[in-house]
Amino acid sequence: MDGDSVHPGVAPLSFLLGRWRGEGEGGFPTINSFKYGEELTFSHSAHKQPVIVYSQKTWKLGSGEPMHSESGYWRPKPNGSIEVVIAQSTGLVEVQKGTFDAENKVVKLQSELVGNALKVREITRVFNVVDAEMSYVVEMATNLVNLQPHLKAFLKKL
Repeated sequence: MDGDSVHPGVAPLSFLLGRWRGEGEGGFPTINSFKYGEELTFSHSAHKQPVIVYSQKTWKLGSGEPMHSESGYWRPKPNGSIEVVIAQSTGLVEVQKGTFDAENKVVKLQSELVGNALKVREITRVFNVVDAEMSYVVEMATNLVNLQPHLKAFLKKL
C-alpha cells in the first residue's frame, strides 16, 4: 500500500501494513512448550476511519493443522496512544490500550479488559519492526500465574 492511500491517522503505523509470515514459539508454566507457523495481516482502507484491520492465524509447523486465529481493529490516536480490540477463536476478547513509537517502529499494548475468559486475567503485547522483520512478545497472567512470557515470534513481510 503506498503512502498516498493511507488515512493520515494511520500513516504513523503504515510500517505495519501488509502481510507478515514466520514462526514462533510458545509456553507457559501450565502448558507444554510448542512451536508454530503464523501469518499476520494489517490492512486499511483510506476511505474509512483511521483504523487498521488486524487478523492472525497460526498452524502446527509439521502438519499445517490450524491452531489459533484472532482478528480485530487497531485505532491509533494523534498523541501516540492506540486502542485495540481483538476477538480470539477461543471466544476470548481483549480490549487493549497502549502506545506506539512510529520512529522506532514499536507498539506496546496492555489489556484493559479480558472478557469471556475463565482463567486469563491480563495480556500484554509488544511489536517491534526492524527493516522487513517483525518480532513480538505476548505475556499473559492467569488466576494462578503472574504476568510472564507466553508467545514470541519473528515474521518477515511478504
